This record gives sequence, structure tokens and C-alpha cells, in this order.
Amino acid sequence: MYPLDGPCVVDKISYPNSDPCPPAGRWCGVHLAEKGRRRRITAGRLVLAAVALLTTLAAAAPPALAQGTGEDYARAQRFLLGNARELVFRDRVSPNWIEGTDRFWYRNDLPDGSDYVLVDPGAGTREVVAGPQGPVAGPTGAPRGRADAPAPEPGQSPDGRWLAFVRDYDLYARCADTGWEVRLTHDGERDYAYATPLPNPLIMVRQGTEHVEQRPAVFWSPDSKRLLTYAMDSRGAGRLTMVEHAPSDRVRPRSYTYAYPLPQDSIIPTSHPVIFEAGTWSRIDVPMEPIPQLYYGGPSFSWFEDGQRAYTVQTDRGFTRRQVREIEGATGRVRIMVDEVGEPYASGTLLRFLDDGAEVLWGSERDGWMHLYLYDGRTGRVKNQVTRGEWRVRQIVHVDQAARVVYFTAGGKEEGRDPYLRHLYRVNLDGSGLRLLTPEDADHAVTFLPSGRWFVDTYSRGDLPPVSVLRQASDGRVVVQLEEADISRLTALGWQPPEPFRTIARDGETEIFGIIWRPSNFDPNRRYPVIEQVYTGPHGAHVPKTFDAYGSWPPGQAVAELGFIVVMTDGMGTSLRSRAFHQVSRENLGDGGLPDRIRALQELARRYPCMDLDRVGIYGGSAGGYDAVRSMLMQPDFYKVGVAWSGNHDARLDKASWITQWMGFPIGDHYHEQSNVTQAHRLEGRLLMGHGSLDENVPVSASLQVADALIAADKDFDLVIIPNIDHGIGRHPYFIRRFFDHFVRHLHGVEPPRAGPIRLADPVR
Repeated sequence: MYPLDGPCVVDKISYPNSDPCPPAGRWCGVHLAEKGRRRRITAGRLVLAAVALLTTLAAAAPPALAQGTGEDYARAQRFLLGNARELVFRDRVSPNWIEGTDRFWYRNDLPDGSDYVLVDPGAGTREVVAGPQGPVAGPTGAPRGRADAPAPEPGQSPDGRWLAFVRDYDLYARCADTGWEVRLTHDGERDYAYATPLPNPLIMVRQGTEHVEQRPAVFWSPDSKRLLTYAMDSRGAGRLTMVEHAPSDRVRPRSYTYAYPLPQDSIIPTSHPVIFEAGTWSRIDVPMEPIPQLYYGGPSFSWFEDGQRAYTVQTDRGFTRRQVREIEGATGRVRIMVDEVGEPYASGTLLRFLDDGAEVLWGSERDGWMHLYLYDGRTGRVKNQVTRGEWRVRQIVHVDQAARVVYFTAGGKEEGRDPYLRHLYRVNLDGSGLRLLTPEDADHAVTFLPSGRWFVDTYSRGDLPPVSVLRQASDGRVVVQLEEADISRLTALGWQPPEPFRTIARDGETEIFGIIWRPSNFDPNRRYPVIEQVYTGPHGAHVPKTFDAYGSWPPGQAVAELGFIVVMTDGMGTSLRSRAFHQVSRENLGDGGLPDRIRALQELARRYPCMDLDRVGIYGGSAGGYDAVRSMLMQPDFYKVGVAWSGNHDARLDKASWITQWMGFPIGDHYHEQSNVTQAHRLEGRLLMGHGSLDENVPVSASLQVADALIAADKDFDLVIIPNIDHGIGRHPYFIRRFFDHFVRHLHGVEPPRAGPIRLADPVR
């Protein structure tokens, strides 16, 4: 830290005293003279400053000593996954409603157990009603809450009278009172099955067969008079094979073949909706085109409260059109309630019905930003735009239909703040009366009480511990202070919060945002290798924005504890900003915000010379695994070391449900050009890849095909395949240890300590 109060200005650059990594040697003599009377500057500190300056100016600074030690590994382990939960208490409020009221209780995890808190919003009171031993019945009632009613059986009608089930690919119904059964369909077969979602292969592995049992996909009307379901047609669709190489009950491996739609497939699974009238069991085929099924599962349907109509949200295969479709129960007639067409893709992920579908709130980017539009649910016409401006609506939280007010979270509206931070607002449905309800400069997670008169607000940032309050919905006034997080165990470790930062993107004008993690034993006078944590999937933004950044996954803080500075940046092409910002990634996943991310690291290194950009690594999983390898291939002189797990390295071998949203359909040459397989010959650095042999999300072939290309190019690399592990290999203790060792060995230049296996509170096995 600077030995002064206030900023030190050198060469017209301001370095605030709060900076945990000041530029070495930048000590301002004028500032020292002016402030010398306030604080004594010891000779020892001046000597340290001089040493730091000489180190910075050295032509070839040696790596810092004693990094990647057993002590570093022990600290890193403390910040992994469930282990980190032992470090913070009173950091979240999860309300449990007391039936018929707005009163609620919640549990606080404490260092010595738990306590239970009862809140009465009307009275504005908070009362601890139990101690560390567990809940007790207090004078105000039982904080234990009421016992939940037993869950209905899969396929059971709301009135409990009927049970729908699948037998040999056909749909049946059974009377609960008499046991009488009726067969509803007669044309089901293995690849044309009724009420049967496309199965995830992990279900096959768990059940030991390709002929799996699943919950029937039936959607009962609330009055139990109609049943809506579908026939899933996967005849002729492309298949993959998953091999259980190390089964626990035998030596011979097992294999499972399953449908996995790829973007280039000419035949994909489709579903066909059908309605049955309970009692008569007459059948109505819904007259709509087959619904494309681009991943496991099946289409979803919901009924309106009147029981006469259902709805579904459907998207075409190329994601250029998204529609809200109403289905009339008595006839199967389909009517379009909302029709969103977009080029090159259709937006529309926010939906809320008013007055049982008489009006529809819909989110669209048609003006360049995600905003709310009010539709007439009967005509499909837009009545008015509800929100507008150069900011983004994030979620519809609550609608007060009587007052005609919608409550929503949004980011980017408050000038000068991080646009990814969520704030809660209210606005009238006609677009008037917009009001901010959560003014603190933080990310706000809100939960409305049943009446809608109050809401629980927990707000935090990566550098701000959580605070939970109860607010009044009408104006955001704080009614009850609930909790402030206890982080004493974190600070006792010497931990300092990560630093949010902002810089400028490749275009020279757009702000981009990120976060920096530093080790708990950080010394600003040392030089640290830099590791980038990367995930650029366009479906979201991924830099942590809440206090959970101290123990988030992937493990930025844990990696930093090994003696690194870890940085993550949301570059152009990620989501939650403007449509133009997002579309940088369209047909361009290979970009991955790479120019913005490198520019950010270079700018940070100018701010903080303790960051050594001659030793840069990168890591990520899934889409981040693709990013990590892609970055090493495209910028081999910058990224010297990398770790990638579960990477979807070739868009042609990835699930059509995700990849075609961003890379487009039908596929083109850009699929080939942006494949890590076709570019593998460019590898220069030290790469470790990992994959689970039972990865259901990204097939293990994705990494093996990169490995095949690397071998053909005579490139050295490391590959870890863990048997019996799915897409979550990144959380496996063995892989975490190999991940840590790889960076310690190749960025610190030391042999990692054999400190024993990584231990997790919630291990993945």
C-alpha cells in the first residue's frame, strides 16, 4: 500500500492508495513532502521502494522465489468449491413462507451451528427463535414451517384420479380408484415413443440399459380434463456412442448409443403434440409443424388457469424466429400470441402472462437493447413498449396486475456503474413512472413476498460482503435490516477481496469489465505470472459480480493462492449488453473476445508492473476449454501455458441446441476454420487437456480429435481422461491437482510439491 493518504499523481496518472498492486518505483517526491507531516515515512519503506524500482528496470527479472509451495496448495484448497463455504457466514437469506401470511423464517449458518430467524414484515420485526442446536417453537409459532404435502406420482392428474404412463413406447392411463387401464396410442415404437423425452445417456449409464425408464412427459390441464403430450420421433437421427470403460460390476466395458443432434445433421429428432380428453380419451392431433429437438429432453407446455388453453414457446432450427403459441384444448387449434423475427437471430427470453393470457409481457432486443413490450394476448399486436433506453432488462420479477405495475431487474441504467450489476426497478405497464428501488452500487438478488408488498434484497459485489434487507415494494424503503455477512474467517487468512476493473475494448471506445484475484500473501514488490480465467459463451456474461467471487467456480481465488495473478474479462461478443456488443460473436465463436482480453491484460500490466506478461497462462472448461486452446493457437507468443477441460473444440461436433444459436444454420466454412482441430498445428505452448469419459454434454471425442491432430503435427501436450466422469471433470480432485501442478511447473518453473490429494467438501467422483 502507499504510505500516504489520497492519490499519488505521477506523469499525470492517478494511482489511488487503495490499489493493492501499485506501480513499482512510482513514489512521488512532491506528494511525500506535502504529506510527510501526517505520516512518518521510514527509511525501510524507502529502501523497499528503491528495490522495487530496480527490479522493474531490470532487463530480465528472475521469477519470484518460494511460489507454488505446499503452503500455497493448502491455501488454494481452502478456496475450492464447498470448502470455501466454511469461511463466510450470514451471507444469504432464503425465505420460508408461513402459510397464508407474509411472515417467513430463514436459517443462518454460523461457525458453531445455526440459528433461525422469524420476520414479520407488517410489524417490521426480526426475531431469533432458535439457537445453535436447531429450531425451537417460539411464542409466535413454529419456525419449522408446515410439512409439505406428498408429491404427486409422475403422470398423475391434479385431482389424483388418473395416472398416465408409458409402456412399450405407447401411452396409457390408469384409474386410481379401480386400477382400470386404457391404452391411448397404438403406433409407438423404439424411436417413435409417446410422452418420452430424448434420453440423456447418463440415464442409460445409471440404469445400465439403453431402454431407460423416465418420467412421462405429460402436461395435465389444471381441471384434470385434458392431457397434452407429444410423440418423439428420432427415426434416422444421428447417434453417438458413450463407452463406460470402467464399470464397477464387471471387467467388460459397456457402450450406449444415443441421439445427439449435430448442427450439420439433415435428420434431427422432432416431436408432435397431441391432446387427449380425460374419460372419453378421444385424441386430438395438434396441427402444427414438427417441433425440432436439438438436445436431450422434449418440448415444454403449460396450461392457462382456465384449463381451456395451453401455450408453448417454440424456436426454429436456425434461431431466427421465436413464437409464443396458444393451443386450444378442445380443438388443438394453434394461434400465434407473439411472433419475434430477428436477423441474424431472434431475441425473446422474457415472458409473463397477465390476466390469464389477455396480455403478454415479452422481452425483445428489437431496438438494440433488451426491453419489455406489452402485447394484446388475443390479437398478437404490440400495445406499447414498457421500457426503453441504452440499458438492459434482465428479469421480470413480479407483476402487480391490479396496480398495473411490473417489477424487473436491469443493468446499465445507473450512470458510471458496472452495467452487469442488477438493480430492481418498478414501472407502470404504460411505460410511465419508472423508479429505482435498490440504490446501492452492488448486484441485487431479490425475492418478493407472496403479497408483493415487500421483497428481500441481498446485495454484494466481488469486493463488498453481502447485506440482506427487507424493503417495501412501493418505494424501496428498508423496513428491516436482516443480515450482514461475517467474513472474519476470510480476513484471518490474509485474504483481500478481488478487484473489479474496467478498460477499453478493441474499438477504442467501448468499456469492458473484469476482475482480478491476488494471492492472500500478495507482495506488490514481487513479479507474478498472470493466468487468465476464460469463458466467452455468448449465452451470458461470466465475470463474477457478487461476493461469491471469493469461492466461485472456476476457482479464480484458489489458483491465485498458488502465486499467480488471475484475471477474467467479459470481452465483446458476450451477452447482457447491447445487441451490437453481443453480435460480435455471431458466426464468430473463434473470436472469443480475444483482442479485448489481451488488450485488458496489457492495460492492467501498465497499471500494475507486478504482473509479468512474459509468463501468461490461460484456463477454462466447456466453452471456456475451447477458448483456452483457441487462445493458445491464435496467440502462441502471448499465452505460453494452458489448461482446458471438457472443451467443445469443434462446432461441428457440438450440440445443435447451443452451437447453431451463435454459429448459424446451415453450417458454413467458418465452422471448419474456427475448429481447434483444424488449427492444432499452431500449438507452441504447454497444453494440458482433460475430459471425462462419460461427458454427456460435450462428447469426449471433441478432445480426442484435437489430440489426434496434435499428434499428427508432432506437438507435445498432456491429456487426462478420467473414467466414469461426466461434464464435471473440472471439479474432480485429481484433475484439480493436475491443473494446479501444470501451472506451477510451467509458469513458476518449479516441481510441484507432493502435498497429497486435493480434498473437497463436495467432491465429484
